[in-house]
This record gives sequence, C-alpha cells and structure tokens, in this order.
Amino acid sequence: MDTESQPAAPTAAELRAQLSERMPAIIARLRELVAIESIAWPSMDPANVEASARRVAELAADAGFEQVEVLRGKNPDGTDGYPAVVARRPAPAGRPTVVLYAHHDVQPTGSPEDWDSEPFEAVVRGDRLFGRGAADDKAGIMVHLAALELLGDRLDCGVVLFAEGEEEAGSPSFSDFIHRYRDRLAGDVIVVADSGNWAPGVPALTSSLRGMAALEFTVRTLDHAVHSGMYGGVVPDAALAMTRLLATLHGPDGSVAVAGLGGSHEVEVDYDEAQVRTDSGVLDSTELIGTGPLSSRVWTQPSITVIGLDIPAVDSSSNTLQAAMRAKVSVRVAPGEDPAAALEALRRHLSAHVPFGATLTFGPSEAGSPWRADPSDPVVGLAREALTDGFGAPCELTGLGGSIPFIADLLEVFPGASILVTGVEDPDSRAHSANESLYLPDFESAIVSEALLLARLGAQPAAAGGQEPGRPR
Repeated sequence: MDTESQPAAPTAAELRAQLSERMPAIIARLRELVAIESIAWPSMDPANVEASARRVAELAADAGFEQVEVLRGKNPDGTDGYPAVVARRPAPAGRPTVVLYAHHDVQPTGSPEDWDSEPFEAVVRGDRLFGRGAADDKAGIMVHLAALELLGDRLDCGVVLFAEGEEEAGSPSFSDFIHRYRDRLAGDVIVVADSGNWAPGVPALTSSLRGMAALEFTVRTLDHAVHSGMYGGVVPDAALAMTRLLATLHGPDGSVAVAGLGGSHEVEVDYDEAQVRTDSGVLDSTELIGTGPLSSRVWTQPSITVIGLDIPAVDSSSNTLQAAMRAKVSVRVAPGEDPAAALEALRRHLSAHVPFGATLTFGPSEAGSPWRADPSDPVVGLAREALTDGFGAPCELTGLGGSIPFIADLLEVFPGASILVTGVEDPDSRAHSANESLYLPDFESAIVSEALLLARLGAQPAAAGGQEPGRPR
C-alpha cells in the first residue's frame, strides 16, 4: 500500500474532541443495551439474550461491518449455546486483523432491595452510569463500536467483532464455537475488553489472570436426620463435620492450607491497604487475611472460598441433627499452575481431613486455566502506549484476581495471536454486585485509547505480533 495515500494518524486530542460531540448518542445506545435483561442462566428467559444479540447485531451493522451474523456453538451435551454476534470488516492487503471481544450477557441482579435504582434502567448519578451490565460488559461492546466510529475511514486494519452471549454463565459452548467458526474469528491481535483499570483515571493492561477450580462435595454422618435432644452430644451431625472440615482449608492467618496449591509473592505494584478496605467494603474491625504484598494475595497466590453450603435457613430451622450436608468450594489458581492439579490437591486434602469418620462424596467439578501475558510481545508495548496517550496517565501492568478461562481456548485455536486484556471497570464499579456502575470519564478514555490502538495497528504489517495468524510463537 502506498503510505503517502494513508490518512494522517489521529492524535488523542483530536479523537477526544470528536468523541465529546458523540458521547450523548453513545451513552443512549449503551442505555438501550443495559435495558435488556440478558441473563444467560437456565432459570431466566432466553428471549432476553436473543433480544440482546439482535440489538448488538444492529449496532454492528450501523457501525459499517460488512458481514454480521448471530451464531451459536454447541454445549458439551449437544444442545445449542446462547447467541453470539460475529461481525467482520476485511483487512486491506498486507494489514493485520484485530478481533474485538466483549460479552453481551450479564449477571443476575440479586436482591432488588440492594439497588439504589432499577438494575435494568441505566441512570447517571454524578460521573457514573448505574445499571446491570453498564460496566461488565456492555460498555466493552460500546468501546469497540465507538472506537470504530471515531476512526471512520482512517481505519486501516481488518476488524472482527465477537460479542459472546454466555460469559457470565461460564461460556459452556465457547470452545465449540471458536473451533466451529475459526475462519470467521481468525486475527493477528485479540482485544478482550472484560477487565479493569488500576484506579479511576489510571489505565491498566492486564498481565496475568488467576485460574479457577470449583468442587462440590457432600459430608454424611447419619442415614437419616434425628432429634437433636435425643442424640445431640453423642452423634456428630453433618453440620459439625462439615464446618470442621471447611476450617482446615485455611491457616490461622487465613492463608490457604491445602498442600500442592502453588503461588508467588512477586508483583510489580501493590495495593494501598486503606484503598483495599474502601474498595472492598470490608469492615473496619475485620482483619485482612494472607501474607505477602496485598496485590500478590489476589493476583499471584491461590485463594479458597466456600461459595455454597446447603444448610437449613434459620427461619425454617428445627431441633434436628442433619444427616448430610453439601458444599461448593471455589479455588483461584495462581498463574503458571494447573487447575486440574489444584482440583486433585483439594480432593486429597478433603479426604485426609474429613472428621469423625464421616463419609465424603465428591460431586461435579469445573476448571479454567490461568494466563500470563508475554511482556516481550511488541503488541503489548503498543497497547500500553495507546492507553497512556488515551488516558493521559501512565499505563500500569497489573494482574487480576479473577479468571477468564476462555483465553486458554483462544490460545489453543489461535496460538499465534497476541492477546490484550483491557476493560473499563475500576475498583468502584462493583461488577457482579448491586449498584454496578461505569465511570464515564474512563469510558471516554477507553474509547480514545482503543481508537489509537487500532490506528497504530493499522500502520503495522500483517501479523503485527511477529508471526502469521494461527502460527505458534
């Protein structure tokens, strides 16, 4: 391509000036998406996820994509997955293709009483837009579309929009989907817009993610429930056995006590304890747990959380020794560790520590791999520069305590692609919680940053990461 015929590369100031005029319309479209209750759970109406996919497809068509499709993968049991949107704009000859990922499904809202406004009616209070999915992750979709709108004819690379419809439900059809539609999704660079920034006004590029392993198990001490007055004090009930067993998972300081769960204390930046307390909502009287730098405790060390416990509710309880009790435990697996090995270590620990000779039965399990970015990838440097310029503040490389297991699937199918994990959340966004919100100044900066990144990638030859698409590094 004749470089003299290419439009001049846009600057952050130019893009921000153009964006200011368009923000009301962009926020209006985001509000439309938030209004759709797209919860991809079996207990929820799937028609809402269908409606969400259709609206995203319409927005993609309006953004100038030449091919827009609503597609489905297959779940492991052979049933259809939830709808995803795939839209393509071919790359000019010799230019790279960038895949822009986000998801249009959202978490359930929880108790309505915990919200200060209706969860699916996006409202602006101060400099934040409140609503379920406002930050996680319908804002990610709008960052992609708005960045493309800003660039217009100055876009000089191919683009694939991939808006998944079941990320919050664990992406059960994801692996089949990307294998099935590999040709449609192939690209040199994959931007996953489902993470967050270091602080309001301070951008971050996620450099590592913890993996996840979850296990259900049941403890049984009796063949049927009995009167606590008749047998209490001599017969151990399942609640006693279960609580004793769960207590062995952590040491006195709250550190993980399961042998075989590895991790590291090494981090580049650390949290301020006062900020952690403010952001997490931990009570002033509650001590923090674990050892090592605070950021290492949520980025590079394992953690264990009891996320489910079947026990009679207080309001319906009776004087009864429970015969059996079921629990679900979630393990966050440190980068570089194997989630399958973590599950096996958890099973060994539980088997070795079950008290009173109780019967222990294992139920379903799930696992997702951790991930670490390649800091030597030139695309990572290009992304940090774009984020720094777009926000007007240095971009931090940070870990993330959460998991995005499908990144392992992406690397399996597209091993030569550079993967960038970005996002618009901040410590005050409360994703997955009540009163989820989007910090609007960072939303604008994220749009400008992505437009800069796409413009700069368009100035690179194909395979900007140094290898042909789909080829191993």
